[in-house]
Amino acid sequence: MRTGDFETLLVQRQADVLFVTLNVPHTRNALSPEVVAELGRALATAETDAELRALVLRGAGGFFCAGGNMGSFQARLDAGASGRALADDPVATANREFGRFMQRLASLPVPLVAAVEGAAMGGGLGLACAADLVLATADAKFALSETSLGIVPAQIAPFVVQRTGRRIATRLGLTGERVSGEAAVRLGLVDELAADSEALDALLAHWLGRIGACAPHANRELKPLLRRCGNEPVGPLLDDAALAFSRCLRDEGAEGIAAFREKRAAAWLRELTPQAVRAARLPAPAAGGSGA
Repeated sequence: MRTGDFETLLVQRQADVLFVTLNVPHTRNALSPEVVAELGRALATAETDAELRALVLRGAGGFFCAGGNMGSFQARLDAGASGRALADDPVATANREFGRFMQRLASLPVPLVAAVEGAAMGGGLGLACAADLVLATADAKFALSETSLGIVPAQIAPFVVQRTGRRIATRLGLTGERVSGEAAVRLGLVDELAADSEALDALLAHWLGRIGACAPHANRELKPLLRRCGNEPVGPLLDDAALAFSRCLRDEGAEGIAAFREKRAAAWLRELTPQAVRAARLPAPAAGGSGA
């Protein structure tokens, strides 16, 4: 099912998974202001849909995302001189707005899965690092490439550090190193590789099945709890965790315990086939057409 009306994205829902595909192949799915704005609209769907179980982010044309759009960077340079404060600097203001989008992406209430083909460069790497699970084809490339263009990965840096640790993020950022899929796994950028696009669909279906085996409300409770770990005093965090445990036990926990005792699947179990995953990244058939 196609959701909404988008110019730069393919947005489709299969069962209770929202598939969002960057769809500007002629720019290698670069992050223009229009793309980011539409991604924000897609996130709004994920933020408000209580039945949603996961969001998958990928790119059309065999390429995940080339990062920032050079044309939009030039337009920002032409917008005016820099100011002494953030609010007075149009370049800084636009850059910070992308950071707010990144914060929303990383804070989605449902699991976020990035499926990377081709390459994830610059801001595209940032999108992947905001995900809870990153899958990629073996020939995919990854680079924190901003410094090679004379700029800094300002708004994605915290998310790269959170995913890889400071040492690896420093190496990637200060060298602009382009790493292979296998190296990306070793560096912590990628969780698992697939041989090619077809195998990536199957791998994605497998992991969505693993997510579908977990209670959806429990996952929604766990994500914000994990984000707080390491950033807050442990005592108050564990107080809140105890309340989360109580809510879950009185809700889905009763079904989970019953399913365990009765040796059956829990009522929330959901699966997607590789064919459904593949269909979700293709344009929806035109009205009255036969489709592809």
